[in-house]
This record gives sequence, C-alpha cells and structure tokens, in this order.
Amino acid sequence: MWKKLLLGVVAFVVVALGGLYYALYQPDIPRRVLEAKYAAPPSRFVVLKDGARVHYRERGPAAAPVLLLLHGSNSSLFDWEPWSKALSDRFRVVAVDLPGHGLTGAVPNGDYSERGMAAFVQEFADKIGLGRFALGGNSMGGGVAARFAEEHPGRVTRLILVDAEGMQTRFGDRIPLAFRLAQTPILNRLLLHITPRALVVEGLDDAIVRKAIITSTMIDEYWDFARMAGTRQATIVRFQLPPDDYVRTHIGSIKAPTLILWGAEDRLIPVAAAHAWARAIPGSRLVVYPDTGHLPMEEEPADTAAAVRAFLGTPAP
Repeated sequence: MWKKLLLGVVAFVVVALGGLYYALYQPDIPRRVLEAKYAAPPSRFVVLKDGARVHYRERGPAAAPVLLLLHGSNSSLFDWEPWSKALSDRFRVVAVDLPGHGLTGAVPNGDYSERGMAAFVQEFADKIGLGRFALGGNSMGGGVAARFAEEHPGRVTRLILVDAEGMQTRFGDRIPLAFRLAQTPILNRLLLHITPRALVVEGLDDAIVRKAIITSTMIDEYWDFARMAGTRQATIVRFQLPPDDYVRTHIGSIKAPTLILWGAEDRLIPVAAAHAWARAIPGSRLVVYPDTGHLPMEEEPADTAAAVRAFLGTPAP
C-alpha cells in the first residue's frame, strides 16, 4: 500500500514540476526579431574577423573627438543614450554592445573574460577607424575600460570610470538574484530556459536609487536582450569565470587623465571602491552623487554629462 502511495506522490511531484516548468519556460528570441525592434538609426553593425556581428550606435560629427562607451554586466549600450544625446553636439559618441550583451550577443570565439572583452574593444575600434579616443565604462565595462587603458596607454586620451569594477575589495549587499543564480552550478542551468521578467525588475530595483527612471520600456529592453538566442548560455559562461585581478595589479599603467563618477548609494559596488580608484590613479578627479545608485549616467544624466563635457574640455555650443 505504501509503495502505491509513494509512487502517487512521486507522480504528482513530477507532473507539478513539469507544469511549473511549462508555465515559466521562455524560449530564446531570434536575433532578427530583436534587431527589427531595437536597431533603428543610429544603430549600426560591423562584422569582426572571427564572425562576431557587433552592434553599436554612433552620434555626432565624424571629425569630432571620439568618446567610446562600454556598458555594464547584463546591460546594453542603451544605458548610454542620455550621454550620447547630450554630448554629440561636440563629440563623436560611440557606444557598443560588448560580447554576450545587447544585440551583439554571443560571439563565435566564446570569450567573455575581461581580457577577451578588452581585445574585442581593440578590434572593434580598429575596425571602425578609431585611433586615439576618450574611453568610458560603467561597472563591468569600467573594468574593461581600465584594462584597455592599461594595455594600450597610447590610445586612450581620457578615461572615465562610472561605478567601475576592478578596485573593490568586496561587493555590496544588493547582488541581484539573477547574478547569484548565474554563479550557482546546476541552478544556473535553469536560466537557460527560465528567465522571469521579475528577475529583471529585482535587478533594476537593487541597482537604481531614483526609481522614477525605471519604466516598463526599460524593463522589457533588459528582459528581451537577456533572452536573445545564445545570450543566456554566454551569461552562464561569463559568471563561471575565475576572478581576475589584472586591473588592480596593473593600475600604475594607467597614464590617461581619469574622471571617476560614482553613486553614493551604490549597493552593488560600494563607494569605497571609488576612493580606492582615486588613490590608485594619481591626479584623478572623483565626483560622488548623493541619492544615486549604480547607474549615475541614467539617474543623474544632466549632471554627469556636464561633468564629462568639462573633463573632456570641449564646451557646449
């Protein structure tokens, strides 16, 4: 009797789990679908030698000084739209989707390491004809920007670090659940098929202090890019990579004048890291924004863009 009861319970659990999986399952979104939705002008694409199809957006005069911008983890170049629009009167502003992100998505070489992304930036810059340029990055992209400046000091005229990875001794107390799941073996395999919109909502809520900027459009954008074909697998690969302390150990190689912008209430990379950057880079300038989180360029777009304009030395018209 008890064997029949046990089998009945097992069958019920299997059916229940199957039903839950079916209810939560989200298929990949084909690249062409998302390109049709998000790649309106000024979006452009370029193909690198390994076949990676790179999405970037460019505004401003072709002959103007160049500002190249790198976004953060699980984000996209659309984070930089406020700066791109504000600064393109006097600068050629280029924002690019890094490997495993946005409309660039998964890349053929499968390299999502910091080193690989710095090499990607070099090849992309060469491909579109950027010689020397100002370089900015937020969070993960800030770490990539710093590494590029260390490896190629002759190419970076100015460096802008916005809540950047690379110098923190610890992460904060608001690590998004999606990040924690991606780092957890076995559980992370579920993210290949189950990526609830609620994970995006929770992540943005943790990152952003000024909640008014969180809109349904922003949430859907993050959620769509997270589910582009190949991106979820790339994300899991990236979060399984071992820690890389190259930026910290080579910080003395940064020779470019450096501007550090930080949200005082960043709960992902606490503001203590901003002061570590400032101490490590002689002559750098640090600006900390009160009541601001991990994305100052979106939470304080006017003030941060003005600080960048002043730092780059080209006045408004």
